[in-house]
Amino acid sequence: MQAITVQDRQAGIDGLSLTELPSPHAAENDVIVQVHAAGVTRGELDWPGTWTDRAGRDRTPSVPGHEVSGVVVDLGYGTTGLTIGQRVFGLTDWLRDGTLAEYVAVEARNLAPLPAGVDHVTAAALPISGLTAWQALFDHANLQPGQTVLIHGITGAVGSVAAQLAQEIGAHIIGTGRAAHQARATELGAHRFVDLAGSDLEKAGPVDVVLDVIGGEAGERSAALVRPGGTFVTIAAPPTVQPANARAVFFVVEPNRDQLVKLATRLQDGRLTPLVTATVPLAEAAAAFQPGSGRTIITVAE
Repeated sequence: MQAITVQDRQAGIDGLSLTELPSPHAAENDVIVQVHAAGVTRGELDWPGTWTDRAGRDRTPSVPGHEVSGVVVDLGYGTTGLTIGQRVFGLTDWLRDGTLAEYVAVEARNLAPLPAGVDHVTAAALPISGLTAWQALFDHANLQPGQTVLIHGITGAVGSVAAQLAQEIGAHIIGTGRAAHQARATELGAHRFVDLAGSDLEKAGPVDVVLDVIGGEAGERSAALVRPGGTFVTIAAPPTVQPANARAVFFVVEPNRDQLVKLATRLQDGRLTPLVTATVPLAEAAAAFQPGSGRTIITVAE
């Protein structure tokens, strides 16, 4: 099969190449998915799991990419819950070869059925951003109807999904970003927008929940906005500033089939639209890692 591989950590994006590899083997409880579309995270070439296995051993050349939408073509021994020919989407293991390939081996539990009418490009854009937003708002922050949530980077991949989920339950939404993003933030349901280039962030509180996807100074400043009993939740880095009388949570997104099913239902009925700014074929996958490329999805099989 054809795949995008990396084998030189120092080369960065320039180290990506289209390579011929053996097709993956379906281990126990695995499925083999023919990849129709895949998503990547620009920072993943710096992740330890891109370069080593669970024992810390070098596993290059490795295949990046951890979001997939495709069709099941083979089942490993003992695999249940999915069938050959089924359309699926989901999040693959951080420490195994990923989705920038014609085929990928995935634990069956990390995949969910893809409803009819949802295209593969849209589905491939959702696993990381959708699960991150869901787990941040509901698992870690326990966001409730009527509460106020401040979402940093509201027009980005995670922020835009979080805004749509928060709007659905009736939360009051404050979004942040650059001034040029204000109109889009309003479309996503923001009741108020804060330009991070200005000095109005401190006036946005108090809030029940802060969802921080950007870290740095903005994250540190917004921790003080959380009211007592609230939650500051971040995916950027372990927080260096603790909110007074409130919780601070740093987490890494985890695969979750039940949550994928709930997200897929929202895709199907139009309640949720993930961010997609461009598509490129597998041979041009390096474009998805370029700064400023937006949310680029890689198309593989027709």
